Amino acid sequence: MNELRSSYVGPAEIGGSRRLKVLHLIDNFGVGGAEVWLLELLRFWHRQGIEAPEIDFIATSGHEGALDKEVRALGASIFYLRYGRADIGAFVRGFRRILKRRSYDAVHDHQDYASGWHFLMGAGALPPIRITHIHNPAYQIRNNYGVTLGRRITARIGKVLVAHHATHITATSRQVISEYGFDAPRFDRLPKGALHCGFDTSRFMGDRTAARASVRQEFGWPEDACIVLFAGRIDQSPDYGHSQNHKNSAFAVSVGIAAALKNPRLHVLFAGPLSPAVPMLEERIASAGLRARFVFAGTRGDIARLMAASDVLFFPSRSEALGMVAVEAQAAGLPVLASTEVPREAVVVPELVRFRSVDAGQAVWTEDLLNLMATPPHVADANRRVAASPFAIAHSARALDELYRAGTLA
Repeated sequence: MNELRSSYVGPAEIGGSRRLKVLHLIDNFGVGGAEVWLLELLRFWHRQGIEAPEIDFIATSGHEGALDKEVRALGASIFYLRYGRADIGAFVRGFRRILKRRSYDAVHDHQDYASGWHFLMGAGALPPIRITHIHNPAYQIRNNYGVTLGRRITARIGKVLVAHHATHITATSRQVISEYGFDAPRFDRLPKGALHCGFDTSRFMGDRTAARASVRQEFGWPEDACIVLFAGRIDQSPDYGHSQNHKNSAFAVSVGIAAALKNPRLHVLFAGPLSPAVPMLEERIASAGLRARFVFAGTRGDIARLMAASDVLFFPSRSEALGMVAVEAQAAGLPVLASTEVPREAVVVPELVRFRSVDAGQAVWTEDLLNLMATPPHVADANRRVAASPFAIAHSARALDELYRAGTLA
């Protein structure tokens, strides 16, 4: 099997310092894992100066995202080009025009099977490096694409087109590449491997004492409150068995209630985009008499502060392509209780991470959660280990630079 190399080589060592030009395809710059990583890359490259790659984006949703202003301030261009059944003609014309005018060294598509269609539409004008990048878990893709026969067929054809038009397949973890079926013989010619999303690990070395005090004050919780942090979007349904309940937030509420009933100091903080299920989940919490000890805080821009203030990260997802929030938690020295569906590639500090099958049931998860909360923090050591891993933004950026340059400069 042809795997991507993971060495961290600087630009000058792999073919000179000519500035690369790369086009990325994303949905939009919302506050998602892929987009946050791309923003971290832009910040890192902006600090590098003139040798950094020149980056453009196509937002295939056709509309602006929450992070667009900073993306532009960091020197990147964003083209709003809607990709949808009713807009195919306009997308093809716009995409090909951008490719021809800008003379890119690489095109990096973050939209899994849809990238095959994009590459077909740009055939003849594409650069020599064409990357299909997977960020979403196979569970989510199966359920999203499985809604209608038409969408299933479109996805299958897109997957075949990846085999014909891509030059590399990357993903947030090596495991998810296999789950997408890209280890099949038709993809043997394509180098493939994990390209971990990186981040600035120094952000997670904040003042733990100050963070604990300020977060407890913000939510009106007592100074001795223990905090369980759930970081991720709230699923659309409060039903455990709903096909698109990817983050397993209803299960998290049930375990949180059981743990809070056993420990009067325990409080639970949900940080992430809200959904129509929240009022129903809040009813369950109120029925248990715990309304004051649970908060649905919505989307937050201070996840490092929340982690510094918390005692454990609760991560019971039903599927993950990697689970960057678990890596960030380790950089903050925060214990992590995760489902066995989270790839082991997310583990950097093994003594901080405990895995448990969702099928183990609420009682087992509750005991694990209560036990992990007693883990003493070792923030400096844990942060140093994450900073030395492929998840550090400098390592992530250099690995990506190497990938872009491979085949473009002899």
